[in-house]
Amino acid sequence: MTDPSPGWREALEPEPAAAAAVFGEHLPTARRFTENLAQYGEELGLIGPLELPRLWSRHVVNSGLVAPLLRSGLIGDVGSGAGLPGILLAIARPDVHLTLIEPMERRVAWLNRQVGELGLDNVDVVRARAEEAKLKGRLDQVTARAVSALRTLIPITAPLLRPGGELVLMKGGGVEGEIGAAEKAIRKYRLQDVEVVVLGEGVVDDVTRVFRARVPVQA
Repeated sequence: MTDPSPGWREALEPEPAAAAAVFGEHLPTARRFTENLAQYGEELGLIGPLELPRLWSRHVVNSGLVAPLLRSGLIGDVGSGAGLPGILLAIARPDVHLTLIEPMERRVAWLNRQVGELGLDNVDVVRARAEEAKLKGRLDQVTARAVSALRTLIPITAPLLRPGGELVLMKGGGVEGEIGAAEKAIRKYRLQDVEVVVLGEGVVDDVTRVFRARVPVQA
């Protein structure tokens, strides 16, 4: 691909020290993905025009912080879009298998290109809406970032889980209010161990909040 944004290097936020803490030995791959996203993301409609000065802190490190919550197993990322958090979680956790679920063709093309360029053999990309996705099996965990409010998100993510599987949904500062508004969905899917996990305290300025809950082991 030709470089559509020759000024991206100057606009891109300097790599923060927290990146090394989050990605460890996998930082070079995370750095390459971040540079790819900085270079092509705006043109492809993956990120907004104001995101480069905060790309590392707001998006890359923010996504990578979730990696320690993942189990060794099958993980789905619903509405993967630019690969946030799915691509970054696959980079940070090569021991888990990520299925990136994304309905938009141009975003699917981007995800497949990144999987190939970065050599991520623990990733599949599925073009579908979550509620229509044909997966090889039910998932151990499902994550999502910036997709929709919990009252809408729970009904499209919980059915993808195996019995005892877990939702690991990235949310903003208003997550407690979203939980209150999603009480009906939480009851319908009989979610257990509902909690908000705060990640990155003492490591980053803006912490990452995760809504975490399990579906029942038995129907």
